[in-house]
Amino acid sequence: MTRTEAFDYVVVGAGAAGAPLAARLSADPGATVLVLEAGPADDMASISVPALFPALFGTAVDWADETVAQPELSGRQVYWPHGRTLGGSSSINAMMWVPGQRADYDGWAESAGPTWSYDALRPILSRIGCDDDAPMRVAELRDPAPVTSAFVDACVKAGIPLAEDEIGSTADGVRPTMVTQDGGRRRSTADGYLRPATDRPNLVVRHDAAVERVEFDGDQAVAVRYLDTASASTGSTAEGATSEGRTITVAVRREVILCAGAIDSPRILMLSGVGPADRLREHRIPVVADAPEVGRNLRDHLAAMLVAEAAEPAVDPRRDARSFGPFRADARGPLTSNLGEAYAFVRSDPALAHPDLELVLLTGQFLDEGRVRPQTAGHSVAVVLLRPASRGQITLRDADPRSRPLIDPGYLSDPRDREVLEAGLRIAEEVLATEPLASETGAATQPALPPGPERRRAAVQKAQSLYHPAGTCRMGTDPGSVVDEQLRVRGVRNLRVADASVMPEIVRGHTAAPSMLIGERAAELIAAARRE
Repeated sequence: MTRTEAFDYVVVGAGAAGAPLAARLSADPGATVLVLEAGPADDMASISVPALFPALFGTAVDWADETVAQPELSGRQVYWPHGRTLGGSSSINAMMWVPGQRADYDGWAESAGPTWSYDALRPILSRIGCDDDAPMRVAELRDPAPVTSAFVDACVKAGIPLAEDEIGSTADGVRPTMVTQDGGRRRSTADGYLRPATDRPNLVVRHDAAVERVEFDGDQAVAVRYLDTASASTGSTAEGATSEGRTITVAVRREVILCAGAIDSPRILMLSGVGPADRLREHRIPVVADAPEVGRNLRDHLAAMLVAEAAEPAVDPRRDARSFGPFRADARGPLTSNLGEAYAFVRSDPALAHPDLELVLLTGQFLDEGRVRPQTAGHSVAVVLLRPASRGQITLRDADPRSRPLIDPGYLSDPRDREVLEAGLRIAEEVLATEPLASETGAATQPALPPGPERRRAAVQKAQSLYHPAGTCRMGTDPGSVVDEQLRVRGVRNLRVADASVMPEIVRGHTAAPSMLIGERAAELIAAARRE
């Protein structure tokens, strides 16, 4: 094992939260910042092509996790893709800018204090995506598919109003999706934050660096140990080298910030001795701090799909060679599509104070959790459970840092979630049967059944993740929370978590934008602490 370097800050994870945090911290020339990303560089050509994001599933830039068997989903293991490269999931997602709603952030404020309220955070959201010089350059889609306007019109005719505010104050309504793209190509947080900062001598970004644990002196985080997997192919004989790479330990002068996401931040905490003491002892991991909630409170957006062929038979644009010419020439045409081109927030019960469902139009047949590329054109409507009552957890499989954790989202373990999801499917069927969308819709393919109770039940059984895990390192002012309102891990020093895992409650939206916000907010909190 080598231990030859020291940095003021070590940021673990270069994704939606880690990249903004590292860029902001390194803007101070007096602070040295190291970013450790487990995956490879983001140099796969298909990353920049928006419509090809499902082709990234199962590749080297995807962790490609699966849940444990879910009893309420016919015992299926549900596929959980998430980014394993510079930019994290912002390099493999659908680029949707759906930050959540006022009520979500005001709910955070009830748990973690007024600095997490909507009014306090909206300027940060605007700075990230909507201001003139915003790093993420949120924009309208360049060449939306014709079915997108048909979906919006059908929603309006079905009684769903138009929504306009992409930053998050609007509750109900339908709108075309705003996307994190730049001139028709994907713009990840690696593009928006890390690359503009790469000429700073105080910022070091390392990929192929799989963090194994945080090391402590008493209760103080003092170092990070990681595996340099790139060295595995070099045949290195250096100290700490194995067939899988070289183990390196880097000293930390100020703070370690985990930005590894709702799966891997709790995993790294537990491997480091911060977590439920009884479970850590089962794995013979020395306990640094007994933190029972680490890995608990897992929430995810479960989505049931209604998939249909197009009314007019055609080749899927992603398989049509004619689509590639306009994209190569000027980033135009159907390959600029993020697939999720429009969405609507609705309520399963009009008496509810806030929406509890989202309908997402996908301009293609999204089959088998996105892992089957369709031959023919079509579209899908995903019915998304926005505020699941069911809870899950992340636990260690064993003490080996190379092992993936056990993921149990507990889908539909609370029966109320099934009722809400089926209500959403009834709304989706109504929208699909409304003109002008009805004229765009051909034969049902998944489930391949006519509208009605049987199709809705089958859709629930085939439900998938919308890839939004959150809450496993819950933030709060209460002593039971994993991190406090300043994102500091309770029970230890010099360690914070800043990613979707700290959300006290999952947002009624998508988690990319609020994860970027959490990274930006963490940078503000760290800077304020240095000034004190």
